[in-house]
Formats: sequence, C-alpha cells, structure tokens
Amino acid sequence: MSDKIKFEVEFVIQSSPQLLYQYISTPSGLSEWFADNVNSRGEMFNFIWDGSEEQAKLLKRKSDEFVKFTWVAEDDDSFFEMRIIVDEITKDVSLFITDFAYEDEVDESKMLWENQVSSLKQVLGSA
Repeated sequence: MSDKIKFEVEFVIQSSPQLLYQYISTPSGLSEWFADNVNSRGEMFNFIWDGSEEQAKLLKRKSDEFVKFTWVAEDDDSFFEMRIIVDEITKDVSLFITDFAYEDEVDESKMLWENQVSSLKQVLGSA
C-alpha cells in the first residue's frame, strides 16, 4: 500500500436500494452523476471526465448492496467502494463510500465525493 490513507463518508439518500444500486453499478447509471461518460467491457470500466480517461477494474459487487473498484493506473492496494446501507429501524438508505487519498488530499477528496453525490441526489430526485 502506498502512503494513501483510507477515509469514509456517508450520505443519506432518499431512494430504494434497488434503484440506487443501478446508479452505482452500471455504466449508464454512473454516467448520470459520477463521470461525463462511462463504458465497460466485462470487469473493466472506463470513466471519462472533460476528455481525460481513467480505467477502473470492478473487484467485487453484490446486487443492491455494494460495488468495489480499483483504479488500474494506481500500483497500490487502494480501492473505492460504494456500499448501500439500510437502517434496520428507520429504513433510511445511506450510501457509504470508502476511498483512499494522500493525507494532504483527503479533504479535497471528500469534497469531490460530496459534489458527486449531490449530483446523484439530483438525478434520483432526492435533493
């Protein structure tokens, strides 16, 4: 593992877990809020932002629960995971994100996720 540190952020989302999963696990769903365009071939996903392209490998997924990716360009053990958590009592749905960043970039990375998830909430009509 590099010098990156793990961080986690949680967002309450007014959506069904099934619908939310479509937006975090499919190229069409991810391109609605996460990147300008997303293409996939098997486990490889290409994320395109403003003309730059990053490739990620889908490491693991469980329907209606989570997806876990690793950036192909990174030569470390870091990953990012989007997990759907449903509160047993209130039935509130949260999107729990685990990611890695260099220590001096953690706040910036959290803000980036906040902006991305804000877009997701708008797409879902949850904002």
